Amino acid sequence: MPIQSLHDLYLDTLRDLYSAERQIIDAFPRMIEGTSHDKLRAAFTEHLDQTREQVRRLDAIAADLGVQLSGKTCRGIQGILAEGEELMREGAGPGVLDAALISAAQRVEHYEIAAYGCARSYATALDRGEDAAALQETLDEEGDADHKLTQIAVTIVNRDATRPINVERELGPGARLADERRARSEPDTRL
Repeated sequence: MPIQSLHDLYLDTLRDLYSAERQIIDAFPRMIEGTSHDKLRAAFTEHLDQTREQVRRLDAIAADLGVQLSGKTCRGIQGILAEGEELMREGAGPGVLDAALISAAQRVEHYEIAAYGCARSYATALDRGEDAAALQETLDEEGDADHKLTQIAVTIVNRDATRPINVERELGPGARLADERRARSEPDTRL
């Protein structure tokens, strides 16, 4: 369908977002399975649930507009997710893999933040206030997810990714636990 008006561009953007969200719903379970940190797994799981709700919001907007959003493939998200899959296949250690998964997830979030921001602006310009409010809600969730992933990366995952993979093998049993306690500034109570 040719894009000849802002309304056409709005619909095209909604279709792109719908495809992106559906692809994310398909990809996130593999990302969740690949994580080694509980906080990261919980963040991914929470965002998967939010993504399902975001699809419901898009469905409601489409119903109100009397259009179907399926049928388009979001090539941007498809490429970002393919890069994430490639990282998972490369066999990085758990800490490094978690850092790579955060990187891939944040690329997804940034794409969505840009696209939802545009869609919300188009809805506002087209005097579709309820659409704009629903899109803003999703935009806020995407920003919150991005912020949460940054916090997990900075406080846990990136630190762990800098540690040698073979700490226990090199230093003996319990070395990883002692290393983790030192990193958290907790006293080592082993005898």
